[in-house]
Amino acid sequence: MKNRLSQLAAFALIGAAPLLSAHAASTAPKAATCPSPVPDAARCYTGEDGTGALYWIAIPKDWNHVLVMHAHGGPETGPPKLERSEEDLKRWAVTVKAGYAWAGSTYRRGGYGVTMAAEDTERLRQIFVRHFGQPHRTLLHGQSYGAGVAAKAAELYAPAGGAKSPYDGLMLTSGVLGGGNSAYDFRLDLRVVYQYVCHNHPKPDEPQYPLWMGLPLDSKLTRADLAARVKECTGVGLPAAQRTPEQAARLKTILSVVKIQERSLLGHLTWATWLFQDLVQKRLGGRNPFGNIGAVYSGSADDAALNAGVLRYAADPQAKGALAADSQPTGRTSLPTVGLHAIDDPTAFVELENSYRRIRDAAGTGRLLVQSFSSEREHSYLSDSEYPALFTALLDWIDKGEKPTPEGLAQRCKALMPRYDTDGKNGCHIQPAWQPPALESRVPSRAP
Repeated sequence: MKNRLSQLAAFALIGAAPLLSAHAASTAPKAATCPSPVPDAARCYTGEDGTGALYWIAIPKDWNHVLVMHAHGGPETGPPKLERSEEDLKRWAVTVKAGYAWAGSTYRRGGYGVTMAAEDTERLRQIFVRHFGQPHRTLLHGQSYGAGVAAKAAELYAPAGGAKSPYDGLMLTSGVLGGGNSAYDFRLDLRVVYQYVCHNHPKPDEPQYPLWMGLPLDSKLTRADLAARVKECTGVGLPAAQRTPEQAARLKTILSVVKIQERSLLGHLTWATWLFQDLVQKRLGGRNPFGNIGAVYSGSADDAALNAGVLRYAADPQAKGALAADSQPTGRTSLPTVGLHAIDDPTAFVELENSYRRIRDAAGTGRLLVQSFSSEREHSYLSDSEYPALFTALLDWIDKGEKPTPEGLAQRCKALMPRYDTDGKNGCHIQPAWQPPALESRVPSRAP
């Protein structure tokens, strides 16, 4: 009982309780015009789930009676907007084209909260069932941050007391997996290395604050302001030929040490500013879940000076525990699980898949996890043919007991290309033999 109360308290810090509350006054799904490229014959609906989360639902004309619940990426730091779920539906319209019903929630509020988002996804599933009937199968698809949400939902809503799970299978793509603690450590590394090199976030004449805070709540800094500072220091935003030698050298140091790509530098720094602000100050009561004590940085022209000069922070154990309780998967799920991740993903390191594999293996559920990797360079959306390949393989695993293999996924994808790769631009890119290295090969280890 004591452990259960501790878990409740930890979840409360992030802003969600671990149990789904009784139905609030949700609005009935209202018919809406399906956005392009959802098939014209599909039926689309929007609504609000009673807690503030907004949603879109799409049901194809020839529905195969399989529902795909979509957990979106992010998290967004502003209030929920229906356009967010609409953009997800448009981006994954191939799901509806393949005959599956699709439902996606904005989540009830902006900001960090993995368990909260898992609850909101389950609440939307219940709304779908009440208004459209029980599907034959329900698949849970998590994308990016939403992969962590889906992994958490698969554990929260596991079979219990003789009742089966509301989900039949789990699909994780481009996943931010392994929990917020390890997944975001590198963004603290980015803040301290960037500040060591650039000295402008914050500037010397501005109020100083611990970088794990993200940004003081009363700060007037805008995203455009931050972009201007990055441009001034590193030349990002300018053609490479127009950068000064000093800018080029600073940029090379930051990218080499933190092991990120130039195209993702500003995005990661933005997350390490406003998402950290939300997570630390609004969800964790001002306590720091991130530390870099013991982290050894390498890749600069003078690593000894770098390691001696970067700011160092110790994580608060309670904050680390609360973040872990909210976001860290246990691996204890009985759901067959398939995954796909671009090897050169600039946003969610592919090495996070190695972390999730270790979690599942340690929990004794590794046999229920099949991971695949593609030679793509994107994060938010992969090839049109790859998603239905994973869906059909997952269903065959559930219904026929045919566990997929990366080789089989690649073959399925190629077989589906004539139907989904109509413009010849997407193709199939799964590399069956490739396996990700450990996260520690990319993100320096630090003190426990």
